[in-house]
Amino acid sequence: MANVVELKVGLHCEECIKKILKTIKKFEDIEAYDIDTKQNKVMVIGNVTNEDVIKALQKIGKQATNWEDDITTNH
Repeated sequence: MANVVELKVGLHCEECIKKILKTIKKFEDIEAYDIDTKQNKVMVIGNVTNEDVIKALQKIGKQATNWEDDITTNH
């Protein structure tokens, strides 16, 4: 069953976005992914968990947090 992973990630430049896309594409069983540069949001749909994606992004130097956690702490 596919999971929907939504993360808040700093998307500062085209190079950051390319690195993130390259990292996401390495996961197996990904059905879809999307990067929203206006909201600094990365969404991955597939056989992955939030922790899997966060760890992978941390390896390339990107700080990522769960989207729901970020929304609840800011309101």
